[in-house]
Amino acid sequence: MSEVYGPTVLFEDNHLLVVLKEQNMASCPDESGDENLLDSVKAYVKRKYQKPGNVYIGLVHRLDRPTGGVMVFAKTGKAAARLGEQMREGDFEKRYLAVLNGTPAPESGKLINWLKKNAVNNMVYLSTQGADGAKYAALDYRVLQTAAGLALTEIKLHTGRSHQIRVQFAGISHPVYGDVRYGGESARKGKLALWAYSLSFTHPVTKERMRFMSEPPADEVPWKLFRLDDVVNPV
Repeated sequence: MSEVYGPTVLFEDNHLLVVLKEQNMASCPDESGDENLLDSVKAYVKRKYQKPGNVYIGLVHRLDRPTGGVMVFAKTGKAAARLGEQMREGDFEKRYLAVLNGTPAPESGKLINWLKKNAVNNMVYLSTQGADGAKYAALDYRVLQTAAGLALTEIKLHTGRSHQIRVQFAGISHPVYGDVRYGGESARKGKLALWAYSLSFTHPVTKERMRFMSEPPADEVPWKLFRLDDVVNPV
C-alpha cells in the first residue's frame, strides 16, 4: 500500500487502481468545484508516470461524499467496460459497515424499497413501485455488534442508488449515526458512520477474483466503540 503522490493506493497494475476515498471528498467533479478523488487519481498517475497530456481514468462507481472507503478506478477503456458489465450482472460486490441508531429487528434481513430522488434539493425519498422516477433498491444487512444503544451493521448492496443505505435505514427508524439529514432528531450528531469496507470483483484481464478491505477510522466515535478488527481482519 502506498500513499505517495496523493491518494492512498491499495492496489495498482496496468489495468486498475484501487484507492481509499476520504470522507467528505467528492468521488468525481461536481457543481461545487471542490477537490475530488477522480481528479486526484488522474494527477497521481500523471505525476508518477510522467505522462504528457490528458490521462485516462475510468470512473467505475461512486461513493456519496460523506462516505469513505474502497473504490476502484479503471486505467483503460477495456477495463472500465468489463467492470461496468460486472456491475450490471451482479458480480461486483460492495459491502459497507454502518453504525445504526438502535438495533433493527430482526438483526439480519433484506430491505426492499422504491426510491425517488429530488434533484433540486439532492434528497432521496421512499416512494412506491410505478411512481414516476422511482427506482428499485435492495440490500441485505446483518448486525455484527451492539454497544451504547448503537449497532455495528454489515450491509451488502444489490443496487447502487444515491443515498440508498441512509434512506432505507432511516425508513425503518434506525438511521445511520450522524445522519441528521435523513434521521432528523433521532440520529446522533457527528461524522456519518458509513464506510465502504469491502470491494470484490473479477480482474477484467487476468480473471482473478479480487477482494480489497479497509477498516473505518478506529480511533473515531462511534467506530471506537466496536471491535473492528474482528470484522475486517478476522482470525
